[in-house]
Amino acid sequence: MIGVIADDLTGAAELGAMGLRHGLRAEIVVKGKPSGEADLVCVDTDSRSCVPEEAGRRAASAAKLLRDAKARWIYKKVDSVLRGQVTAEVESVMKQLRLKRALLLPANPSLGRKIQDGRYFVRGRPINKTEFARDPEHPRTSSRVLQLLNPPQNIPICVSNLRDAMPGTGIVIGEAATPQDVRRWALLRDSRTLSAGGSEYFGALLTAEKRKTVSPAAEVFSNGAIHRKLFVCGTGSQSSRKFVRAARECGTPVFSLPLELMWSAEFTPGAAEVISQRVVSMFQSNSRVILNVGLPPVRETSVARRLSDHLVQIAELVLRQVEVGHVYAEGGATAAELVRRMGWARLSALREPAPGVATLAIEGNESQLLTVKPGTYAWPANWTE
Repeated sequence: MIGVIADDLTGAAELGAMGLRHGLRAEIVVKGKPSGEADLVCVDTDSRSCVPEEAGRRAASAAKLLRDAKARWIYKKVDSVLRGQVTAEVESVMKQLRLKRALLLPANPSLGRKIQDGRYFVRGRPINKTEFARDPEHPRTSSRVLQLLNPPQNIPICVSNLRDAMPGTGIVIGEAATPQDVRRWALLRDSRTLSAGGSEYFGALLTAEKRKTVSPAAEVFSNGAIHRKLFVCGTGSQSSRKFVRAARECGTPVFSLPLELMWSAEFTPGAAEVISQRVVSMFQSNSRVILNVGLPPVRETSVARRLSDHLVQIAELVLRQVEVGHVYAEGGATAAELVRRMGWARLSALREPAPGVATLAIEGNESQLLTVKPGTYAWPANWTE
């Protein structure tokens, strides 16, 4: 069994779906222990928004859980643009597993996310000149990789390229400008080094193990209610706004939060109930409904999180009142809060509709599927119809 520690649900699901592509039975553990039946276990620590000490504690606890479950090797999944408590979590996992070195490869060159000369670029632009600079919780205000991270407490950190000799200790951030660079880094993995980074590096490690990729299975639905689809879009990213706009133009009903919430107005249970009833009524004549924040982008972290939580509150009320066969959740915090509210503890990967998009089965719930993706990734183009 291979173990993965991810700081949010979408990251855990993304790697679970990638494992599925390589022929692995994959499960995502949100709460409790692994089932013992999976080839790949991805633990969601839900720690991206924690303070460093708590994030490190959760990551170390997940490492112990996976080690006790006899994982052959453990991968520390981090956000590809280094949001969250990356160094605190990597350092804590290293300590738990008694490793002196970590190779951190966050870049996903296949998606245009590259690290060159110590700087991070997204589709050719410095990351601080992209929408990531406006992230409400972790704004990327510099393109210098080391300035995007908090320094580790007890070990050194450096940026290295494939021509350099790797230090024997500390966190080594590998530069990668092409998919070939990522594959070459993957060939350097050894048992004394913690492998950490984004999805592309993990895929390269699986390929290096000579695991063949398999074609994704067709989507399977279990009952008539699957025709109802609820999208819960909890981010204000460019890809999210584009998706919602295109879906609305195709006639899909779209519900947004009240504008007054931008100014910290109270969102009462009664207001949530009213919106949820409108959504439930809309399902009588429509098979697809979208719930989205629908407000101007906000910079303040607490406001952004509160708006996401309000959206999930409405989604939970809808799901408690009407049978919805397929739920689509956008954004790690949104997906995690929805899973928590619904009491879903363990999920298994079914398919990978697109890079970073994972469709999951819910343990103990055969009538619903859950598809999740990070906020900055795009939904498949034909899903707007």
